[in-house]
Amino acid sequence: MTDVLTAVGMLSGSTFMLLAALGVVRLPDLLTRLHATTKAATLGVTLIMLSVALHFAETAVVARAFGIILFLLLTAPVAAHIIGRAGYFVGARLWNGTVKDELRPHYDPLTHRLRSGREEEDDPASGSRHGD
Repeated sequence: MTDVLTAVGMLSGSTFMLLAALGVVRLPDLLTRLHATTKAATLGVTLIMLSVALHFAETAVVARAFGIILFLLLTAPVAAHIIGRAGYFVGARLWNGTVKDELRPHYDPLTHRLRSGREEEDDPASGSRHGD
């Protein structure tokens, strides 16, 4: 029974990793590619590490596998956020089908800084951007 669960976990994890790789190749822009890699690859690695822990069933291996899973669950979303934000700020083009860009009204491309709503209200020379 353990061998069957290990095999199912490895195949499922490998399938999710394959889907993540296909997402990187097929999706149109940086943000959607990051979404595919963060979600599918994290789930794939988690399933593979659970299979490894189940197969070996030794304390040291199980502890390392859960350490890897915990590290990945904590760092993958943060890394994807930072990479996506950096890509946006250096000018990576969004997909034509992107419906909403909530950061655009708050970003100044000349200074590469975010403007808060409070700064726009305090500075009468900046004008109101809410009616644009």
